[in-house]
Amino acid sequence: MYNQSLRFLAILLFSMIGVFVIDQNIKTLFVEGFRYYAECIDLVLVYNKGVAFSMFSFLQEWLKYIQLVLVFGVLGYLIYKKELCYAFPAGLMLGGAFSNIYDRFIYGGVVDMVYWHCGFDFAIFNFADVMIDVAVVWFLVLNFKPKFCEKSL
Repeated sequence: MYNQSLRFLAILLFSMIGVFVIDQNIKTLFVEGFRYYAECIDLVLVYNKGVAFSMFSFLQEWLKYIQLVLVFGVLGYLIYKKELCYAFPAGLMLGGAFSNIYDRFIYGGVVDMVYWHCGFDFAIFNFADVMIDVAVVWFLVLNFKPKFCEKSL
């Protein structure tokens, strides 16, 4: 049991730190001036003051604190549940969430850079957003197909 809990925490922390470090390094490239323009995707610097599609930007400074409370709540719940199959996707999600919240404290908004505009204008997003989306899909699969989740803790 103790060994399984350590394994859960190790997977969670390493995946979370990995996503955070990768995302922050990518964002640093754009903050320091990197840009790329192509036919369907532009890589440009944008500071998002809200969440997806700039929603809740009216919350201004409160948004980052609300997000911190929510993310720590999710982290606490996951540590309480200790289901090993959730450790990696939770690390992806929490690493992305902490990276985006960190941006709010450092830059005043989330650093976004991938702008898809092929056929239609899509939201501008970043690596952390992609990891959060991957984690959500992973959680859905685990919840709707419980056979993929080994409850050994």
